[in-house]
Amino acid sequence: MNLAAEIEKRRTFGIISHPDAGKTTLTEKLLLFGGAIQKAGAVKSNKIDMHARSDWMEIEKQRGISVATSVMAFEYEGVKINLLDTPGHQDFAEDTYRTLTAVDSVIMVVDCVKGVEIQTEKLMEVCRMRKTPVIAFINKLDREGRDPYDLLDDIEAKLGIQVHPLSWPIGMGKSFQGVYSLYDKSLRLFKAGGKQLHEEAQRFADVQSVELDKVLGQSYANQLREDVELLSDLYGPLDVDQYLKGEVAPVFFGSAINNFGVKELLDTFLKVSPNPKPRKLDEEWVPPIAEEFTGFVFKIHANMDPKHRNRLAFLRVCSGKFERGGNYYHTRQNKKFRISQATAFMAQDKETIDEAFPGDIIGLYDTGNFKIGDTLTQGKKGSYKGIPAFSPEIFREVINKDAMKTKQLDKGLAQLMDEGVAQLFSFELGARKAVGVVGQLQFEVIQYRLKNEYGASVEFAPMQLYKACWISAKDPKKLNAFISSKQRHIAKDKQGKLVFMAETKAWLQMVQDNFPEIDFHFTSEF
Repeated sequence: MNLAAEIEKRRTFGIISHPDAGKTTLTEKLLLFGGAIQKAGAVKSNKIDMHARSDWMEIEKQRGISVATSVMAFEYEGVKINLLDTPGHQDFAEDTYRTLTAVDSVIMVVDCVKGVEIQTEKLMEVCRMRKTPVIAFINKLDREGRDPYDLLDDIEAKLGIQVHPLSWPIGMGKSFQGVYSLYDKSLRLFKAGGKQLHEEAQRFADVQSVELDKVLGQSYANQLREDVELLSDLYGPLDVDQYLKGEVAPVFFGSAINNFGVKELLDTFLKVSPNPKPRKLDEEWVPPIAEEFTGFVFKIHANMDPKHRNRLAFLRVCSGKFERGGNYYHTRQNKKFRISQATAFMAQDKETIDEAFPGDIIGLYDTGNFKIGDTLTQGKKGSYKGIPAFSPEIFREVINKDAMKTKQLDKGLAQLMDEGVAQLFSFELGARKAVGVVGQLQFEVIQYRLKNEYGASVEFAPMQLYKACWISAKDPKKLNAFISSKQRHIAKDKQGKLVFMAETKAWLQMVQDNFPEIDFHFTSEF
């Protein structure tokens, strides 16, 4: 099969949501439809061994939450689907931000009871910045939730995107009857706890058909007719181009835990979602059809297999064809590497692959050569941009509890920072190390993994810090003078970049006013 045909059959997307909206459950059901797994895991049960397939880390199983992005590939209806299940918890948002750089579209899960929540708003901001196409799946229709029209208004008001319902619920909670597809004019009736994956839809090209009354009852049938007429007047047919530009979000309703509404979502997603898109390499847009291979690393994970202390770099293929055993140019290190092993993913399960195409996510075994944001090519110079480190919100000093395990601690911190779990800042004075995170729970994850994966015991002591600011100046002398005057507050990040550690917002503002020749940056890309 040629390159164009391979690109045409690929879809790469991420699933995002607020915690507990049902994101990981939806992921499981999509995998079931794709035949990738035979049985869905229990996301929150500690009493059984079969946990959600995408939550494979021990701490995820214990807490029932996703704390790291999982990559899963499967085929459905002749299409190769690369699915990235992201952490929903806001404390791990930075992993999700990075993951969104590697996808071409997004499915956003919304809880019909709670509506749009704050974490979803933040994730939508990232999608909007990149003009990423979004499909919304309003979940948990088997519960008593908010009015469907209110939910549509909530999405538009809070997420700043126009909606376009492609399916519509009939009742909700105890009175939930099913979903009518506005896209293909079909009806699926709801059966609580139903495990049938491929339920047959009943076709109703004309909702005025008397057969609809027999199936739903007159009251529900009449209500559906009113809704379909109103929705038709309000929205009309879907403009796929507007969806692809990230201006309109198609909306589906269902109950992921009951396998309901998932097939309509998946079938329509295949019809309208984008193939792999061009990406910007420095100032040049590289189309996926370009013959020369290019790709970038968006995630690194150590110790996916506890029996083998391996480290994998997750690489998104952007153009051309990847072939195992090929020599590829590492643009940051300015040298070539022979890639003798590459894997495809099903959560923590991996299989060796010989080739990959644009849109695919592959794992490269790494001995420390790769960092997040690295670009590989067949010789083309340049880097894919857009994976910055953001200034953390919470800082703690690293306290080593076992001096005999200092090497293990240093190695563990280095590898976890390479993964992007958190950021490490080393102060110029006093040899102190500070870890900066987005949310408090990250400290627990780091502490847990240092202990269980590296045998290192640490505590995290509170620090009076407000913001980490990367600094630069056009005049090196003025930069050096600033560093000398603020040496106690100067640190370096893991890349060796200079960082000013501001204690308070007011003090930072005063320093900025007093040193106008110094540029203060709140992301590491400048």
